[in-house]
Amino acid sequence: MTTASDLDSIRESVKQLCENYGEDYWLALDRSRGYPTEFVKELTESGFLTVLIPEEYGGAGLGVVEASVVMEQVCRSGAHAGACHAQMYVMGSVLRHGSEAQKQYYLPKIAAGELRLQSFGVTEPTTGTDTTSLKTFARRDGDDYVVNGQKVWISRIEHSDLMVLLARTTPKDQTKKKTEGLSAFIVDVGASVGKGLTIKPIDSMINHHSCELFFDDLRIPAANLLGKEGEGFKVILDGMNAERILIAAECVGDGRYFVDKASKYATEREVFGRPIGMNQGVQFPIARCYADIEAAWLMVEKAAKMFDAGLPCGAEANMAKMLASEASWRAGDVCMQTHGGFAFAKEYHIERKFRETRLYQIAPISTNLILSFVAEHVLKMPRSF
Repeated sequence: MTTASDLDSIRESVKQLCENYGEDYWLALDRSRGYPTEFVKELTESGFLTVLIPEEYGGAGLGVVEASVVMEQVCRSGAHAGACHAQMYVMGSVLRHGSEAQKQYYLPKIAAGELRLQSFGVTEPTTGTDTTSLKTFARRDGDDYVVNGQKVWISRIEHSDLMVLLARTTPKDQTKKKTEGLSAFIVDVGASVGKGLTIKPIDSMINHHSCELFFDDLRIPAANLLGKEGEGFKVILDGMNAERILIAAECVGDGRYFVDKASKYATEREVFGRPIGMNQGVQFPIARCYADIEAAWLMVEKAAKMFDAGLPCGAEANMAKMLASEASWRAGDVCMQTHGGFAFAKEYHIERKFRETRLYQIAPISTNLILSFVAEHVLKMPRSF
């Protein structure tokens, strides 16, 4: 069992690693739309990106609690965890639903850094978060599935060797439940590009390496089916709970980053002959942000512990993500206000993190959909849509 001291040790080790990649490193990548190859490589080789892979497959065999500490510290250090965080949770789909042959083949290579699995192919331009209505279709043809369709906002695909793809294998109108008839597949990205898979980068507000994908008779070996045909929705859901928890931890890291920056600047910056932090109008908003962030962290810890114990944690994972993302966004706004005009100067690094943390009001699921989930599934109120 991991102790509080162990978690502190993990946090300190991640902090030391991140110090080798200062904020100027991330600013340069943001400007060039570059990928942090060196950072991801070192994070993998140090074992921090593979903490969730069992020891029998070459990983550390730890839980989402430990993984959350890693992601929180990465963000608190000023780094951009979104460049690599999916390496943790997408792997869980293979671990929980893959055949033993698939696990033996893929997981050791992922743990060793030989393969990157850090893309979910789920979202589509016409259906968004209405996942069960997606239109990408995989038709069985002998020993292959033939895939046609389109995906959007698929992050890190250009820097990933593998992708977990969700597609319909049975038309929605031929199923008893809308969650049936969806299947998950492991896609070899390199072998697929130019042979039925086209990748088109999206120029967006943040450096998240997101792309549109186009499938035109892409053939995927039937052996790459992940789990059972028609039960792919369950495969994706498992990964989504871990995703929400880890992103919530990242938001806490962002929030702590903003509070650290704001409190330091408010203490050092003098206007009218006194530090601006002496003014309650400056210090009270920062203190409130600190309280909100620490409260959100408690929900992250609760959700992570439930996930690791194998308990249903959909509500907790979603609430952790909502509370943490809102707390980090408020902290970012207060940090901007504290710095005044300097907050807009890229050399202060705040505006980059401000953009990065804003995403999590929307992705991987919007705040309103989380509220709808809680209202229906926890409070037992009528379904709103």
